Parts: sequence; structure tokens; C-alpha cells
Amino acid sequence: MPVTVRSFAKINLGLRIGAAREDGFHELLTVYQTIGLHDEVRVSVGRGSGIEIRCADPLVPRDESNTCFRIVEKALRVLKAKSRVLIEIEKRLPVQGGLGGASANAVAALLGLERALKKSLPAQEKLRIAAEVGSDLPLFLVGGTVLGVGRGEQVYPLQDLPAMACVVVTPEVGVSTPNAFAEWDRRTQGAGGAAMAAAVSRCAGKTAELRSARAGKSARPHISPAAELTLPGASDRMIELGREMSAWLSGLYSGAPFRRGRAENPLLELVRTGIENDFEQVVFPEYPELSEGKRALERAGAGYASLSGSGSTLYGLFRSRAGAAKAAGRLRAEGWAARATVTLTRRAYWRRIVAQ
Repeated sequence: MPVTVRSFAKINLGLRIGAAREDGFHELLTVYQTIGLHDEVRVSVGRGSGIEIRCADPLVPRDESNTCFRIVEKALRVLKAKSRVLIEIEKRLPVQGGLGGASANAVAALLGLERALKKSLPAQEKLRIAAEVGSDLPLFLVGGTVLGVGRGEQVYPLQDLPAMACVVVTPEVGVSTPNAFAEWDRRTQGAGGAAMAAAVSRCAGKTAELRSARAGKSARPHISPAAELTLPGASDRMIELGREMSAWLSGLYSGAPFRRGRAENPLLELVRTGIENDFEQVVFPEYPELSEGKRALERAGAGYASLSGSGSTLYGLFRSRAGAAKAAGRLRAEGWAARATVTLTRRAYWRRIVAQ
């Protein structure tokens, strides 16, 4: 019998691009948040060998370049299992949309393979394999609200934020992440000089101010953002967002700004730290319709709107599900492909991930 797994999407609550690394990637700092939109991945195992990918979407590769193929191939090797594996992907999320669809598909395929084989990999081994396949994959082995650093693959589960209504807009354009990074490098290298010097001056000496949530007290051992946000060679921009994120985390874990009964949602408190998605600076000039999509979300009542990842998907956060549903209807009437959904806590993510 095939095992069906829902592969939920993610959005980025802020994304800061740091310096290019020797391995060709960039240092990143972001908070991932899983949401209710999803694809479905069905995994079947049988006698024989080989991996077959089936998907009706012509944009999804069916060879070894598919992330599902690659992660299953690695997992079979580690599990010392010999089986023919069929992976069927029902796409509902956009390809190259910034929602982590391909990465979520891969993790769903891995979880489905474990259930189909009735074998399990240790959690750390799954994280290692996921990180080898792609930067976004490990977050889907955590779910909920997740701090991402390094090239995005170093993940730290954060205290779950309350579920919040959101609207996702998917314009009919595809944004190439490698091209977006290349344009970012071109712009930042060209900026150099006075602007960069001024930014460095503003942030000089601020690294020492970074603090993890309740550092040195009773913070959870798996949460140590201060150590990760001060990586050697971290750029001034990374340090700046690190300070913003650290202040937010400290308040979140102390409970001071978010006392029981407080009406404000912590997600909007995070927004007020001034977080932004750096990709907007390079993607919006090339795709003006994406900038207009963000403005349309704001006009529809979003408390915060942003590009997710490198795009092209945009999202807006709303105070109520009714408000999100109304906004989605308004946006569709204006010609936007819009869907209302909700952010998923870690518990909700794992409770819903395996389809019954």
C-alpha cells in the first residue's frame, strides 16, 4: 500500500543575505514558518530496484535531478535496503515559487519511504542527508517556527508562534534563485564604498550585544542563536538583523512582551523589528508585478506583506481568518491567484503530515 505524506509549504519571516562563502553559497539568516498549503507525495515500495518519479506537472523533473530521487537514493543506501521505489507527486504548490515545494516534497518522500519500509533513520542522520540534498530541506524535518542560519540548512526549533491567518499570492512568473543571488552580488559589490562603510560603522562593536533567548539562564539547549548569528566573517547586514532577531527572541522566551492574554500576535511583533527580505531589492526591479502584488496585499489589509524566499510567491499576514478570506476574495477579483491559509505550529504540522 502506498504511503501518502503531505508536504507543507514554508514562508520566510525576514531573510538577510550575508557574504558569499567559499563553497559558492551565501550566509543566510531567516525565520522559517510552515503554513497549511501543501503538495501530496505518495511512496510505494516493491520488489526490484530503481527509483521512479511520476508527476503530471511538466516543470517537475523525473530523473536523478529531482530532490525526491536524490534523498531516497541516499536513504536507501544508509538503510541498506533494496527495493523498487515509486514516488508520485501531486503538485499544488508553484514550482520556483519560494515556498520550498521541492524541498518539502523530498522530506515527504523520505518520511514516506521510512513508513513504507517500516524502517527508521536516526533524527541526526535524516538531518544530515537532508542538508546534503538542499539548503531548505532540514526545516521540514522540524516544522513550525524555525531559525535558519548558515546557508539555511542549520536549523533551530524556536518556541512556536500562535497560528495566524495569511494569504498567499502566486504570480505567473518563475524566479531563478541562482540568478537572484548573482544579481544581489552584482549590486552589493557595486555599492561598496561609502554606503557599505557607513553600514559597517553603524554596526561596529554590535556583535558582542547579540544574546540568545535567556542566554546563560534556562534557555532550551537547542536554541543558541547568539552563537550562530556571530559566525566568523558575518557581514554588517547579518549582524544588524542578528541584533533585531536576538531582541525579539529574548522577549519571546522571557514572556515579557507576550504575556498571557496579550492581544497582539508575536508574529506582528517580529515584523515591527524591521525585518525584510533582501531578495525584494533584486527581484522587484526585474519583476514589477511582484512589487505590485505586495502592495495589493497591503491594500487588502495585510498587517505585513513580503516576498517568500527568492519568490515569486508573496504572502500577507492577517489578524483573523475571516479577514484573510475576505482579502483573498478581493485579490482574486483583481486578477491575482490568491489563497487564504494559516501558519502551522509544530504540533499541527506533525499531526497533519501523514494523510489518513
